[in-house]
Amino acid sequence: MPTAKKANGNNKDLEDLFLDGLKDIYYAEKKILKALPKMAKGAYEEQLSAAFEKHLAETEGQVERLEEVFDILGVAARGKTCPAIDGILEEGSEILEEYKGSTSLDAGLVGAAQAVEHYEIARYGTLIAWATTLGKDDVAALLNATLEEEKATDEALTALGEAGVNERAAEQKAA
Repeated sequence: MPTAKKANGNNKDLEDLFLDGLKDIYYAEKKILKALPKMAKGAYEEQLSAAFEKHLAETEGQVERLEEVFDILGVAARGKTCPAIDGILEEGSEILEEYKGSTSLDAGLVGAAQAVEHYEIARYGTLIAWATTLGKDDVAALLNATLEEEKATDEALTALGEAGVNERAAEQKAA
């Protein structure tokens, strides 16, 4: 397969793109580790708070898994600023502040957490595809373990929303 160079002489390839993506998600996971305790503390419902605490423990494992990936690749585990996750987490912080004391807070937190999960699901899916293309099946397997956890968390959040969080938020307006 012929290799193409950009007109500007850029030699960056899929391996570079893959490493940049790993640095991006590593940064994101570390930021999420800082945000989850705030979300757990801010949640009104005990079930939602417990879900955030559970995901905090999972996220710690995901960071360790990413560090293992970096180790396999022989690269230092370092993050790269990710404006996307910064923006998503900022929205979550705004919900915590603006809806504090409201029955709508938990519905907002579920939505904010799902935005985070959907970002992670997209990122991990792409990284798995690239790892597979690059012949890094051991790395792809580690990343897939995290992807499955992210999908399960998203499903759990959906279940919490459907099990009453959204209805309680709607009742406040009716009251």
